[in-house]
Amino acid sequence: MPVLFAVNEHIRELEMIRRELVSRYDADYEIVCEQSVESALARLEMLKEAGAQVLVLFAAAEMTAMTGIEYLQTAHELHPRAQRVLLIPWGFRSATKPILRAVSVGKIDRFATVPSRSPDEKFHHIVTELLRDWQQQERNRPTLVTVIGEHWDSRSHEVRDLLQRSGLAFAFHATDSDEGRALLHQVQRPDGPFPVFIRFDGQVLTNPTNEEAAAALGVRHSSQEGVFDVVVVGAGPAGLSAAVYAASEGLRTIVIDRDTFGGQAGTSSLIRNYLGFPLGIGGAELCSRALDQAWSFGAETSVLRGATDLRTDGDARIVVLADGTEIATRAVVLAMGASYQRLAIPNLESLVGSGVYYGGGVAEAQAMEGQQVYVVGAGNSAGQAVVHLSKYAARVTMIVRGSALGASMSDYLVKMIDATENVDVWLHSTVIDGAGAGRLEELVVRDSDTGDTRTVPAAALFVLIGAQPHTQWLPDAIQRDEHGFVLTGSDVVPAATDAAGGQPPQPLPLETTFPGVFAAGDIRHGSVKRIASAVGDGGVSIRSVHQYLTRVRERQ
Repeated sequence: MPVLFAVNEHIRELEMIRRELVSRYDADYEIVCEQSVESALARLEMLKEAGAQVLVLFAAAEMTAMTGIEYLQTAHELHPRAQRVLLIPWGFRSATKPILRAVSVGKIDRFATVPSRSPDEKFHHIVTELLRDWQQQERNRPTLVTVIGEHWDSRSHEVRDLLQRSGLAFAFHATDSDEGRALLHQVQRPDGPFPVFIRFDGQVLTNPTNEEAAAALGVRHSSQEGVFDVVVVGAGPAGLSAAVYAASEGLRTIVIDRDTFGGQAGTSSLIRNYLGFPLGIGGAELCSRALDQAWSFGAETSVLRGATDLRTDGDARIVVLADGTEIATRAVVLAMGASYQRLAIPNLESLVGSGVYYGGGVAEAQAMEGQQVYVVGAGNSAGQAVVHLSKYAARVTMIVRGSALGASMSDYLVKMIDATENVDVWLHSTVIDGAGAGRLEELVVRDSDTGDTRTVPAAALFVLIGAQPHTQWLPDAIQRDEHGFVLTGSDVVPAATDAAGGQPPQPLPLETTFPGVFAAGDIRHGSVKRIASAVGDGGVSIRSVHQYLTRVRERQ
């Protein structure tokens, strides 16, 4: 039975903690409470030897033998998967700054006040959040679909990544695992073709297309009949923000995406610098909440069908999808985001999805247990990936071209990386080659200061560098800078005067050179590559959409 473990030297406080934990969780979890650091560490040693799974460690902030933070660090070495919660006295909020610093450098995971009454629902809110997060990571949790595939196959990685970012509960088993072989025998598909999907009701699909898998898992396309007020192209933070604001203000809205919801943010394991989440939130969860919010206001959605063209038809704008579907709309918000730049190293490009990954690797993290893992990049996304991977991998090495992390990464992440023992940072370094038979096995890294190279064993390489906007499909009428980012508002290069000597009106904020078409988030020239900025862009774009629609009505 999973264990909830608490230590507090004050008997009255310990009894309050015990009472709250027993009253709510005793049926499903073993509750262990100790009154001293010494007895607690001895008991944790025993639990480790017995193979017990300790889920949450609670500790009083101040104790005689050591501080609560010191104890939690020691206890975490015995049970590294346990979440660490520091318990502070009620009314201690004004003194939480050093505690928040401890969270920011990874010494503890959460803090909570000691229960002051029964039931203490604020205390239970934190506990149930932690237990929910654990349950979502459990391999035996209820799943919508079970996937059996060759672990290092690129197609297997692709479907795991899509399922993860879509927030769909799934399990994955390798074809050569005991569980995988048993399931393949059960459904009479021992030879695939892989990956094999087994839906919760027993339906089996073998190597389905993304579209076929989405239909089988209940991801349906909304109706595209009639004329929309706004088509939002891209379902990352900027696009979902635009959808929420547009739909909440009565505009008929549809969000489309060539992949799934969440965009690049959906690959982030933990975002701690987004307003309102001081202890962080997973990128996929944040975007899932935004999607629910957009749906609640009536926004419609269609995924796994990207836009391929954009044209006018009178006052209407026509968005053409990859399958030939055409959607008529009065205005368009472009929010396709950007993807990480490719390394363009042939040996590594041939191993994409087989140990080489572009993105944060949330779907792959658990498979890195005990492995040597490398991350290329020095931005926030790279830092978040390093911190998350360090919970599973034996060692994570960050490969950074520049001379310091602080130039491009938030300070809280720099501190967390510095404080994580199984993370190395190689500055002035570049990956120049790699190799492997069917999967990544080694990397070649060059020191740009000395010119020396070294070949190192590697189970995985996660690449999070630069940004390339998804704007190749846009018509020439939409101005872009030399890197492909869309020019909007005051950044637009003025057009030449027409035959009558006049000039077209200055574009509205976030409006492109294609009237009625706006750009938000990472694809916009000059944008700040942060989730909060993308969300802000989404809201601003809808204000400009209203202004544009008013102009159109006045002309009619």
